[in-house]
Amino acid sequence: MKRAAFLIALVAASATLSGCGLRPLYGGGVGGPVQTMLSGVEVAPIPGENGWLVANAVRDRIEATRSGTPAYRLEIKLDDRIEGLGVRSDDVVTRERRTLRARYQLIDLATGQTVLDATAGSDAGIDVAGSEYATIAAERSALERLSGIVADQIVARLARYARSSKTK
Repeated sequence: MKRAAFLIALVAASATLSGCGLRPLYGGGVGGPVQTMLSGVEVAPIPGENGWLVANAVRDRIEATRSGTPAYRLEIKLDDRIEGLGVRSDDVVTRERRTLRARYQLIDLATGQTVLDATAGSDAGIDVAGSEYATIAAERSALERLSGIVADQIVARLARYARSSKTK
């Protein structure tokens, strides 16, 4: 009896959800609108170590389907900051926060117009160790993690743009 009630509830829920208009973002696979658009994006070089990390992370996420001549150029400007948070009574910093913000623009190469202008960002806490080497390694590790997070945000926003521009 309980099993029958559960199955009825499950069928009712699936019928309700199927009418809500949810569609997979990457629907259509390699030939779908998202993969087609992402395969035509070229990432402009970004200066600095943080720029190299972010540009490579974005390229890693979109170049799996790379083919042909680029239709778009992605320009990214970064703001990378480290600030001391925890300060002891003797003015020694014990905790830092590294913040990585990106302003990015997707430019249609055919028209030269900016079709998407958005931002992404994240931050990470860093424990300042007694060793300067350990602190530098922690700051570098935080930058690597933040680069991946920011790249994920950028590619997800590009995918949403591709999906929404295809449905217009």
